[in-house]
Amino acid sequence: MGTRYLLALFLILLVLGFEVQGAHATHQDEATSTTLISQMQESLFGYWDTAKTAAENLYKKTYLPSMDEKIRDMYSKSTAAVSTYAGIFTDQVLFLLKGDE
Repeated sequence: MGTRYLLALFLILLVLGFEVQGAHATHQDEATSTTLISQMQESLFGYWDTAKTAAENLYKKTYLPSMDEKIRDMYSKSTAAVSTYAGIFTDQVLFLLKGDE
C-alpha cells in the first residue's frame, strides 16, 4: 500500500477512535472539556512520536548508501526540471495575460 493509503487509514482510525471515546462521555463542564482536549493532544503527540520512531528505525534498517545517492540525484534532476517547466509555464501565462506590447 502507498503512503497515502496508510495516512488516510491512520486518520480514519484516529477519528473513529475519538468518536468511540466521545460516545461514552456524558455532558461535561468546561474544565473537564479542557482536560479532554489536552488528553487528545497528548494522544496525538504519542501517535506521532510512535510513527516517527518506527519510520526512523525502518530507514536505519534499510539504509543503502548507493540507493540514497540515486534518490538524491533523482531528486535534484526532477526539481531542476520542475523549476524549468514552471518558469516556462509562468512566461506563457504572463504572455497570455499581457499579450504583445
